[in-house]
Amino acid sequence: MINRLVSIIMPTYNCAKFIEKTIESVLAQTYKNWELIIVDDCSKDNTEEIVKRFKDDRIKYNRLEKNSGAAVARTEAMRLAAGSYMAFLDSDDLWKENKLENQIKFMQDNKYNFTCTAYEQIDEQGNKVGKVIQTKKKANYNRILLDCPVGNSTVMYNVDNLGKFEVPNIRKRNDDALWLQILKKEKYIYGMQEILMEYRIRSNSISSNKFDLIKYHWQLYREIEHLSVLRSVFHICWWGVIKVLHIK
Repeated sequence: MINRLVSIIMPTYNCAKFIEKTIESVLAQTYKNWELIIVDDCSKDNTEEIVKRFKDDRIKYNRLEKNSGAAVARTEAMRLAAGSYMAFLDSDDLWKENKLENQIKFMQDNKYNFTCTAYEQIDEQGNKVGKVIQTKKKANYNRILLDCPVGNSTVMYNVDNLGKFEVPNIRKRNDDALWLQILKKEKYIYGMQEILMEYRIRSNSISSNKFDLIKYHWQLYREIEHLSVLRSVFHICWWGVIKVLHIK
């Protein structure tokens, strides 16, 4: 396996309660050639203090001048990244210790440029809730439009082959929007069936209100992806059935 630098993209906002454990999950990685780029969207808690307790030159903390949203923070972190690979990690999620090593091997062995993995859910206290989210073996642009079966903190892509991207500036679903941007250049995102991430369910998270998300899906489909009204309505209805009624 070729030992290339991985840039880990971590936007954060008021995540002092969780970010220490998240950073520790990066430090525990069996793959050591990484940089962790944390961009703080003007947190009002002691996130900065906690991050700066870690004395590791691979951890790079940056703070935006004004609160601008996760999309802007992600784009800034991506701009600063120097790695051949780019991986994404939300500041309240956790990686398994072999996440980077196994995923990079998966990509290099199969010559994949864009990948994700299966993951499991944990509660706010870090306890497993018994739910595993499997990934698709491969998904294209149209498949991601349906319900985006991709966990943000599982994604990695090859920067050397695909270049850098700007995250579409919408408050919610900007991660989905980024994957769609990449899939306009790379035909598929390939999924590992191995569980390599723990996704934290939070009661007050930005994505916890599913009905509020409808307007952001509309913005994604119409303003970012420029889909027709009919197609946008179809995708919102499909998303509503899958996500709101929990039939999947």
